[in-house]
Amino acid sequence: MTARLNARLAPFGTTVFAEMTQRALQFDAVNLGQGFPDTDGPAEMVEAAARGLRDGLNQYAPARGLPVLREAVAAHQERFYGLSVDPQSEVLVTVGATEAIAASLLALVEPGDEVLMVEPYYDSYAACVAMAGGVRRTVPLSFPELSLDVEALRASVTDRTRVILINSPHNPTGKVFDRAELEAVARVALEHDLVVISDEVYEHLVFDGLAHVPMASLPGMADRTLTISSVGKSFSLTGWKTGWVTGPAELVSAVAAAKQFLTFVGVTHVQPAVALGLGLPDDYFTGFARSLQDRRDLLVEALGDVGVPVSPCQGTYFVIADFAGHGVTDAVDFCRRLPEEVGVVGVPVSAFCDDRAPVASLVRFAFCKREDVLREAARRLRALGAR
Repeated sequence: MTARLNARLAPFGTTVFAEMTQRALQFDAVNLGQGFPDTDGPAEMVEAAARGLRDGLNQYAPARGLPVLREAVAAHQERFYGLSVDPQSEVLVTVGATEAIAASLLALVEPGDEVLMVEPYYDSYAACVAMAGGVRRTVPLSFPELSLDVEALRASVTDRTRVILINSPHNPTGKVFDRAELEAVARVALEHDLVVISDEVYEHLVFDGLAHVPMASLPGMADRTLTISSVGKSFSLTGWKTGWVTGPAELVSAVAAAKQFLTFVGVTHVQPAVALGLGLPDDYFTGFARSLQDRRDLLVEALGDVGVPVSPCQGTYFVIADFAGHGVTDAVDFCRRLPEEVGVVGVPVSAFCDDRAPVASLVRFAFCKREDVLREAARRLRALGAR
């Protein structure tokens, strides 16, 4: 018998992150490709997770998550955004934000339904739409300024469109959508009776005095928005794979119906620790954002020193660099050579796009690394100036 991947997933294959990580190991390169920190999160959270193991939190959690975490998520939404969320019916704990995205799309999308998303997009979006049998339609951000053409978004809606999937702060570009942009997206959703899935995992990683605006906080959107976040990015605990979905009870129940057949329940012992983290003082959240902003500046300065411009980076872990001035016309090939020739790993932005021509010279770098690691990366990148 010949085993083969089904046609919906066949186009995706191995992710670019796996390939670039392998090349980082092969050439002992500084890995600025994959977005995971190289330091641990808050010590009190780690200790609380260890205590959970010792205290016997080693069996299945309730289907929607431990009450302590659901209550903490609801309190977080009220504290930071003034959003009133019922922890019993309007919060679902998931195995990371990636599962939350998959379960939301599987719950809401029928075969042939269209999902409208911004391009570049987080790489799991396209695969999750395909698994749901949906059709993705994309509206590009323009480089280098990263503006969103709202009229193009509106024009892309058809009678088959069911969902708008948006991500702010935005991976891979680092853009933070402002209130006016999000209100324009909201108007499209309201005009066409669409559900919005809002991926807000970088909600606390916003720089330069800007503020994150949750989609659900906009007029008319609380009843049609599923908001997704997770512990991984806000607390540098990506391996804990614990996320959550909030929204109106009817939509959250739909997501829960799909989620139960994916992972059944989330990891039990870390949930009280995540709840503890969500209640940390404001200084933790603002201090972590300031630290990342400093590391962003270090990397951007190094790229500027060798004549590599960057798009505005207002949040997240990532910056987009344009190597066209260095003769790069194929960032995929360039990123494959970069670990060997320069000793640094990046990811081609084309890996996040359907239309690859406009981003052919663009590379995404992650700056969520220790300062000494970034300084070494900067030293190596400056070698580009001598080429």
